Amino acid sequence: MADKEIHLEQIFPLGKIFPTHIREWLCIDEYLQELEEIRIRVGQPIEFIHSTGSKYLKDGLYRATMQDVAEMVNYISNYSLYAYKEELKQGYITLEGGHRVGMAGGAVMEGGQLVGINPVTFLNIRVAHEKKGCACEVLPYICREDGIYNTLFFSEPGAGKTTLLRDCIRQLSDGTKDGEGMKVCVVDERSEIAACHIGVPQNELGIHTDVVYGCTKSAGIQMLLRAMSPQVLAVDELGNEADFLAVEQAVYSGCHVLGTIHAGNITELRKKPYLSDWISHGAFQRYIGIRRKKDGTRRYQIFDAQMECLC
Repeated sequence: MADKEIHLEQIFPLGKIFPTHIREWLCIDEYLQELEEIRIRVGQPIEFIHSTGSKYLKDGLYRATMQDVAEMVNYISNYSLYAYKEELKQGYITLEGGHRVGMAGGAVMEGGQLVGINPVTFLNIRVAHEKKGCACEVLPYICREDGIYNTLFFSEPGAGKTTLLRDCIRQLSDGTKDGEGMKVCVVDERSEIAACHIGVPQNELGIHTDVVYGCTKSAGIQMLLRAMSPQVLAVDELGNEADFLAVEQAVYSGCHVLGTIHAGNITELRKKPYLSDWISHGAFQRYIGIRRKKDGTRRYQIFDAQMECLC
């Protein structure tokens, strides 16, 4: 089995994020290839989660300590947690490669606003995956002769919205068997889509794709519309009113839009704040729901502008 062993450093480009004494135990077999999350909780076993279940470091006999988590935070932030102040307001740090580390613990508040977490006692490392070709099933429902339908992907957290969005971007940018490549612009607020490192995407997004990252969706959308003349604009995790107003501007500027939003089903989607007017006006022509089955595979439901199920 030794020739099949995978070290954690092979999955995370930034490498050594665990304390040395834990790192020595991280020779885990091919089970790790489908890794989706790693959960570290002070006083609890270190949990590795993949599509069909969980496994615990040293069979759950080792429990994470405060010192373990503090050391990991130092490695993750390159000993400069303050440099991630803006990201930490939202409870996460994004690593090179698009892996996202969620943090929880003691909330630090200023003026009624969350400004940080101290101490950090819980970590959730979400492992980013590129699954090339995963969008092949849905692209025929998105594409049309003059471009694409404005499309919103929805699911509960962790079901694969960003992964599907990323592959749609790649295929539309490179061109499909039914059409030439399109100019795609990506607003990557949390660096989860492109995973830019020193300005260069680490994930493959296609040859006609431009990216702006590290800014709000509304600011990024306005900049790209002015500067990059996109045919398709892609954004992840629409949420507040400013996001929707910026996307509305893109739609009425002749740009087609791909977006994602959290909603467990079509009923929840209808109740989303700021979205109901868009639904009634038909701003989106396609809604694609993603559901992860128990075996880890995904099932898609596709709806038209009236939210009638197409498949």
